[in-house]
Order: sequence, then structure tokens, then C-alpha cells
Amino acid sequence: MSEASTDRVADRPAEVTDPLLWDLAAAVADAHQPDAERLCASPSCAGAAWPCAAWNNAQVGLSAARAPRRSAASRQAATSPQSASPRPVAAGQPDAGQAGAAGEPGTVGARSLAATAA
Repeated sequence: MSEASTDRVADRPAEVTDPLLWDLAAAVADAHQPDAERLCASPSCAGAAWPCAAWNNAQVGLSAARAPRRSAASRQAATSPQSASPRPVAAGQPDAGQAGAAGEPGTVGARSLAATAA
């Protein structure tokens, strides 16, 4: 481990719930500091104005690393297609798998695509 990474571990706040994310985000933020002209000093930013996109994203990562962890069951319930309540179908409207009336396009596959995307 480098000296800089051991310093980060010592500086990690107690409320951090994801130490790996915190360490990575802190390393990115450290690498993307402003120079005297308020440009990002990182060679990967090639003189971008500071705060650069990488520094801003690192700040998001630092915040996310402090967020309370959700259990696997709650994550699965939130993304499960079964947890979504089905849309009611009004009388006279085509069902989710049928074509519309008078040549109108139906909603074939729309629901199944949403379910597979989740």
C-alpha cells in the first residue's frame, strides 16, 4: 500500500459504509485538484476548468460511500417486475399483448421489454 492510500484510510469518516468506494473516490478527487490558474492539474483533464467532471463525479462517489446500505432483499424488491403493480386496462382497450383496433399499433412486448430491462 502506498503512503497516500494509508493516509486516506486514517482520514475515512466513521459513517462510511462502502470503504472501497470511498477510497477510490478520494483518490480521484486527490488527483484532480486545481492549479494556480484554477485548471485541473490532472494530465487526463488536459487543462479543463476546475472543478472538472472527474472531481465532481468523485464528490458523488464520496457521498454515495456514506449512504446507508440497502439489503439485497430490498434492492431486489425495488427492481423486481413482480413488485410493480400492473396497469389497469380500461374496458374496450386492447390488452398488453394484443394489437390495437383498426390497424393501430398495439403494445406488444412493451411490458415484457420493461420487465427484462429491470
